[in-house]
Amino acid sequence: MRTRVCITIDTEFTIGGAFADAARHPVAEQNVYCNVQDRSEGLGFMLDTFQRHDVQATFFVETVQRNYFKHDPMRPIAQRIADAGHEVELHTHPCWNVFRHDDWRERARTAKRMDDFKDRPLEESVELIGQGIATFAEWGLHKPKAFRSGNLQHDATLYKALAQVGIPYSSNIGAAIFDSGDPDYRLYSGHHERHGVVECPVLSFSDWSLGSRKHMKSLTIAGTSFGETRTLLEKARAAGIPTVVILTHPFEYIHWGDYALTRTRAHHVTQQRLRRLCAWLQQNDDRFEACGLVHALDADATTSDRNILLDVSLLQSVPRMAEQVIYDKYGRWALSRQPARAS
Repeated sequence: MRTRVCITIDTEFTIGGAFADAARHPVAEQNVYCNVQDRSEGLGFMLDTFQRHDVQATFFVETVQRNYFKHDPMRPIAQRIADAGHEVELHTHPCWNVFRHDDWRERARTAKRMDDFKDRPLEESVELIGQGIATFAEWGLHKPKAFRSGNLQHDATLYKALAQVGIPYSSNIGAAIFDSGDPDYRLYSGHHERHGVVECPVLSFSDWSLGSRKHMKSLTIAGTSFGETRTLLEKARAAGIPTVVILTHPFEYIHWGDYALTRTRAHHVTQQRLRRLCAWLQQNDDRFEACGLVHALDADATTSDRNILLDVSLLQSVPRMAEQVIYDKYGRWALSRQPARAS
């Protein structure tokens, strides 16, 4: 059986600093398309790359932003993704709910943990997820079968909510990104059943250790070199891990110099990582299947208590760390020389 590799993309708009500064406003399409000189270096670049290498991906699309963006700009984005043959599944950031209120600025200043699913009452989580299901229906999309929470926030109550609304699959956990404090949800890899929902976490791994202490990362395009990713995929296959989940976002394929994303440039490091990964998956499609998460779990959602933490060597990690520091500094310098375009 081939090891299934699921590239998952959290597709969302951004508050754009509006909660902290009255002069700023949320940003819609530019946070997804990431245009640089009229070329989409975010979503457009990703769709072109996936098409070139015959990769199916899963786009977790955020819907609560409709409380602010009344012209519904995510609808054509979701439809474009679906038309390209990719999975469109549900992503929810609760913080957008504050825009239901006329005094949202005051509420945003005083509220705590607005964007958290952890410790959120069951009925509120059910309502938020239900809003997303209803939005998909309005957009002419299928009912979502998979869910990802904003910021990978989770607790047992979230899984109870997903079961209640009939969503069978989730990818809410990235152990190196958010730890709920509950060891039952400290999941690194594999398929796990929680309250009737199959959780397939973003793969987490160790990139260095000091004695018994292991430093963990979750597998992302922005934070992992191609060499590290290839090593992890080979190790996952050898260990019998059936599905590997990788996390990314459209805005990670650009450098941006302001909250409104009016000063942008292509991020050639992350773009090259995605290109190389997709090409490698295509070249090795006898052993690896690049597919959507729902496709993977519909084929085999067998759960297990196996929870393997893979690792990579420091010899791979150090060059990646150096590359990112140097290139990010260069990117900031290059952006500082750009004039801002009209937002």
